[in-house]
Amino acid sequence: MKINKIAILLLAILSTISCKKEAEGDYSEEEITTASANFNATLEEWFEEDLEESPMLQTRMGKKTNYGKWDDFSRQKEAEDLKKAKTRLKYLKNDVKQASLDKETLLSYRLYRQEMENAIEDYEYRFYNYPINQMHGYHAELPAFLINMHKVESVEDARAYISRLHGLQKVFDEIIKGIKLREQNGILPPQFAFERVLDASRNVIRGKPFATSKESSALLQDFQEKIQELQLTNEEERKLLAEAEDALVSSVKPAYEDLIAALEDQQQRATTDHGAWKFPKGDKYYKLALKRTTTLDLTANEIHEIGLSEVARIHGEMEKIMEEVGFEGSLQDFFEFMRTDEQFYYPNSKEGKERYLEEATAIIDSMRNRLDDLFLTKPEADIVVKAVEPFRERSAGKAFYQQPALEGSRPGTYYANLYDMNAMPVYQMEALAYHEGIPGHHMQIAIAQELENIPSFRKFKNYQAYVEGWGLYSELVPKEIGFYEDPYSDFGRLAMELWRSCRLVVDTGIHAKKWTREQGIDYYKQNTPNPESDCIKMVERHIVMPGQATAYKVGMNKILELREEAKLDLGEDFDIREFHDVILLNGALPLNILEENVYKWVESKRE
Repeated sequence: MKINKIAILLLAILSTISCKKEAEGDYSEEEITTASANFNATLEEWFEEDLEESPMLQTRMGKKTNYGKWDDFSRQKEAEDLKKAKTRLKYLKNDVKQASLDKETLLSYRLYRQEMENAIEDYEYRFYNYPINQMHGYHAELPAFLINMHKVESVEDARAYISRLHGLQKVFDEIIKGIKLREQNGILPPQFAFERVLDASRNVIRGKPFATSKESSALLQDFQEKIQELQLTNEEERKLLAEAEDALVSSVKPAYEDLIAALEDQQQRATTDHGAWKFPKGDKYYKLALKRTTTLDLTANEIHEIGLSEVARIHGEMEKIMEEVGFEGSLQDFFEFMRTDEQFYYPNSKEGKERYLEEATAIIDSMRNRLDDLFLTKPEADIVVKAVEPFRERSAGKAFYQQPALEGSRPGTYYANLYDMNAMPVYQMEALAYHEGIPGHHMQIAIAQELENIPSFRKFKNYQAYVEGWGLYSELVPKEIGFYEDPYSDFGRLAMELWRSCRLVVDTGIHAKKWTREQGIDYYKQNTPNPESDCIKMVERHIVMPGQATAYKVGMNKILELREEAKLDLGEDFDIREFHDVILLNGALPLNILEENVYKWVESKRE
């Protein structure tokens, strides 16, 4: 295998250290088995402790313990988490003998220790985010949590829902304290974000029972639909509905009004400075953000250059498709054709949206029938395709995935944002379905949750370069077994890879090179076929989530690099199904550890 010299040296050093520790420890097989079991038990105890502190994670996992409660959003919780991380790290360093652990448990040790070290290092930058932003703000995500996660299968569940409605006021009090504290520390969202989040916040408290209206608010409608499934008497249903309306008016409404007032106050001081460089120690923070996102030691300049190189390569592949379909003109002309020709878009109507969802489902089902060609291991959890709910569709991302419940009560969900059908071209439908569904996020996340040989904490890890790298890699894999028969659909695949490549350029441009918002938008408009609305939304995402968007292409490139090295080394012995098992059957991993695992697999195949 053509492994670079640094990787060879690293592996040699790790091997030497491991052998030295084994020699020093001289543990028997029985002692290793016992020590590994004990350490895994400790990891489970810690996971259960953390789970007990998170009613929301309990709900996501399909549990109904603490069902009427929210997580703790206070500053005190952050301080307690830091103390806990230091205590656990001390135990890991002083009380666990690495040489006494088997290989799988040693990997868990390394991952957990890294997690604690990162938590301690990141504490300095705990205010360097925007809890209320147009992409993933609590103002939209907490109602979405109730609608999508809180199942109502009994009267007790309904009362727990009402309890959570009442609890939103305390949650928002803590969130408001948090955003005010961030401003005191020089962390204030950019001007454009306020209009988006204020509009979304006002949407939550529109309609009944907040005002006289024919239409119910999103939360009231959700609650009403859920209790109707319980087949209660008219009196029981009426009573629950009255209690929910009271909670919405007495708790939810003032919670949102307080948040809106706080945001309107901050809006007056917001600026058009957009990069992380504007923060105190902003350069150091962004460097750390890139490291956490990519799990590699890449500088902003290196990531920027990778992006420029990939953009140029993909433009070349797109020009070949232009020739294939007989298009005459420049690449920019072709982009304009793909942006504007009606054949590539469904109408912005109920019928158009239903057709999109039906066809996206059919694409996933078709891919499902070919999984045996690519995978030895497949998830048991099912997947469904849904439209993003109206109350949050205007500000939500283009598409995203929600993991299934651990015990199987809720399938995985691919959410497509159909607010503006002109932003969801048909030619990108295939690649998008593969990314969010099968073989993308659903395969990776559902398989990780269903693994039985790893500690629970590893089933829910989200190393973004791994997770999103797999998603983007999953857009390419179907082409290799005959999908994307329509050249325009293959152009859509390239367009989405191009989009992720541009992200490397623009994210580093904004946060390291002081690009303006307008420069970022112009770069996307000049280099991609996406509509201007996409370009604006993407740049605004870069601004409020520094570094996050670099995960996709960096992760994909690493997986492809490892696959090509393994193919070259193994020749006819290379089996892509085994390779995918190596990638997926340890749960999400930092890319440097994923690399080690692939190298070890290759060596084991050669023995």
